[in-house]
Amino acid sequence: MEVQIISRESIKPSSPTPLDLKTHKLCLLDQFRNNVYAPRVLYYPLNQDDLSSAIDIDHIVSKRLQLLKQSLSETLVRFYPLAGKLTKNFSVDCNDEGVYFVEAVAKSLLNELLIQPDPSLRNKLFPVDGSQQRGQVAGAHVAKVQVTSFACGGLVICACISHTFGDGTSFSSFMKAWAATARNKTSEEEAIYTCPNYDASSLFLPNKDDLFHQLRAISNASYTRFFETGRFVTRRFVFDTEAIAELKDKAKSSRVQNPTRIEALSAILSRSIMAVLNKKSSSHRPTLLSHAVNLRTKARPPLSEYLIGNIVWQTNALCTEEEVDLDGLVWLLREAISKFDGDFVKNLQGVGGLLELSEAIKHEAEAYSDAKNRIMFSSWCTFGSYGIDFGWGKPIWVSCVGLDGSILEFSPVVILMDTRFGDGIEAWVSLLEEDMALLEVDKNLLEFATIDPSPLKLAKQQ
Repeated sequence: MEVQIISRESIKPSSPTPLDLKTHKLCLLDQFRNNVYAPRVLYYPLNQDDLSSAIDIDHIVSKRLQLLKQSLSETLVRFYPLAGKLTKNFSVDCNDEGVYFVEAVAKSLLNELLIQPDPSLRNKLFPVDGSQQRGQVAGAHVAKVQVTSFACGGLVICACISHTFGDGTSFSSFMKAWAATARNKTSEEEAIYTCPNYDASSLFLPNKDDLFHQLRAISNASYTRFFETGRFVTRRFVFDTEAIAELKDKAKSSRVQNPTRIEALSAILSRSIMAVLNKKSSSHRPTLLSHAVNLRTKARPPLSEYLIGNIVWQTNALCTEEEVDLDGLVWLLREAISKFDGDFVKNLQGVGGLLELSEAIKHEAEAYSDAKNRIMFSSWCTFGSYGIDFGWGKPIWVSCVGLDGSILEFSPVVILMDTRFGDGIEAWVSLLEEDMALLEVDKNLLEFATIDPSPLKLAKQQ
């Protein structure tokens, strides 16, 4: 697939940000995040059945691109930090420089990409800023967008925000607001989607003292000690409704009588990936299973889902057994997540937040010092990405960007996403190339999952 960059520009807010809002302080939880981008890619076909046979595809694409830019500009008035740049002082300079926006053209048809998606091709849809060093914080764009138009009139929108600024829930609030603005929704829907809450730094007080820097170093070390350098690849393992129901049934126990979809899938993927990692090392290696947990829903009362920032923390479950059943893994996960309750979130707030986080970080560093491997999970299943409609219909598919061919220092990563109609789950698994070669022939996993099926086939079946 040949993709040609047509333009690079900055989309600025349609009205200037007030002087008293020119600096956005990051909260305590943001301060532990590195500047990485987790793009979401939305695929929109032209849907010619609803149009005249004598359509001007170029004209339609041009109008849609203009609508995307104009509505983005209007949305940035409320999401003004996204139009700024990160600083080295744990803040955003809300300078209205704008969102980094790339317009690109693919000469092929969108269906050619969707019939049998190639993860390495998806990387051509990602908005790469050539002036930005990987991992650099100071001067980094908070948000990036690339819109790629195809010869058939289809559009692919790849958008992302810096993880230093916000989590997946924050990103979803922005995308929903952008889409609502494009559809010119001005009633209750706009009131819900376009009122971001920037109180995170008042709730979770930022800190710059010596203790904070020590904790950040410990936290970073707890991630990087598991990194492996090599060529990573990404595969989609898709679980349909029947497979998920069967897995939930197998994962039942007296301790967890009703496993969730996420728990059941996390269990089988953990078991299979651990088997691969143990086989490579020719010995059993204790493995840390890490899950990102949304703290908004754990607070009592719950925090607003429109609270902007990284209102998440990693929960860890250490698996020391060489062979463990699905129900045992579900129990480990359930127990780990239960530690994040209303008291935990409350104690992170205010002047004592750093000390509470200090205890948690130091405890985990000691408790899991024997772990040799780590598998990181993140669920995007509640983000509502398939409902993002800019005025020409909902996306036919939503994806991540694969790591294929990348030489990286990384841990095994699993991202869980809903299928189009929400009844199935796509597990995006990134592993070293030699490890993936073993995982993609794992009979226990393939009993329930299909590898890299066409999104078009899934849409037709559903």
